[in-house]
Amino acid sequence: MKRIVMKEMAPGSKLPSENELVDTYQVPRMTVRNALTKLEERGYIYSKQGKGRYLKEKSIQIQLPLTGKTSFTEKMEKMNYDLRTENICCQKIIYDPKIYQILHADKNDAVYQIGRLRYINEEPIAIHYSFVSEAKFPKIKDDGPMIFSMFSYYRNHGIQQFASTKTLLSITFPTSKEQQLLSCKSMVPLIVVESDCIDAQTKKVLEHTKILYRSDRFKYDITVDS
Repeated sequence: MKRIVMKEMAPGSKLPSENELVDTYQVPRMTVRNALTKLEERGYIYSKQGKGRYLKEKSIQIQLPLTGKTSFTEKMEKMNYDLRTENICCQKIIYDPKIYQILHADKNDAVYQIGRLRYINEEPIAIHYSFVSEAKFPKIKDDGPMIFSMFSYYRNHGIQQFASTKTLLSITFPTSKEQQLLSCKSMVPLIVVESDCIDAQTKKVLEHTKILYRSDRFKYDITVDS
């Protein structure tokens, strides 16, 4: 850790073998293995099968859209990032008082969760969840599995201008499913961004959004556009 923090090792460089670390620090192999496991769980290093362990590469800087005026897809494409989106789910959620209240949905209304997995340079960066009321978009159940951009979907329904209410940031750790989707370890923190997207003209809420960003391979510029 000291060598990593002091930048004595270059990003992407190969770590010494377990035998070399045993000799260098004069500790049992199990101690070395446990230390390497913890470093990998925390996202400092990664393994290549049959080749060894490597220090993570230099972080890619990504500018995050923290307002509802521009979609994630549009922001990434405008900045020439190699973005790919995969639709991972469209499912009806059980009643959640918080989400239903935000969407002004009746308890008997159906609310669907639309999930998209975002890739930058073919590396998973984020999971986007949009919660949408069927009462506002009656075909969301059928359309949901084919949605890659919610803003494009809304524009197809005649909504052209968007805004957002407050944006909340927090930190969490990934579930086993999120680890698999984001290709990260259990101790790698995820940045959580929650906000509500509204129709700028009518001021009606279109969706509640929850986005989980990997923190180990990316740096995020959260400067709000003027």
